[in-house]
Amino acid sequence: MMIKGTCLCEAVHWEFDGEPEGATVCNCTACRRYGVLWAYDYENEGIRVTGETKGFIRGRALAFHFCSSCGCMVFWRAKELEDGGRRRIAVNLRLAEPDAVGHIPIDHFDGFDSFDDLPRDGRCVSDYWS
Repeated sequence: MMIKGTCLCEAVHWEFDGEPEGATVCNCTACRRYGVLWAYDYENEGIRVTGETKGFIRGRALAFHFCSSCGCMVFWRAKELEDGGRRRIAVNLRLAEPDAVGHIPIDHFDGFDSFDDLPRDGRCVSDYWS
């Protein structure tokens, strides 16, 4: 299975190879403002991105990337490589077609206070679009 997403003007595209186990909602100061639903993997392994983006470096760990033309938040990418030379990346599932991702369960992450994963509440991506 391959899930695909694109920004509003279609200048930037991403592909997620397979199906994510969940779509993460984070309440940190950045993610709650962007209103994103993240799916994680590694750059040029499970996730591939094409098109020109601009990055906003947030802290020491990552940069948020948005389309240079329409401004859609497309992905975040780790600034540093992990052991083994892999780079963590997450794409915004809100840029995919609803039918392709609507059934994926929501995972909650408390990026504002505890930095802990929170329990699932039974909602899925489609619940965030209704």
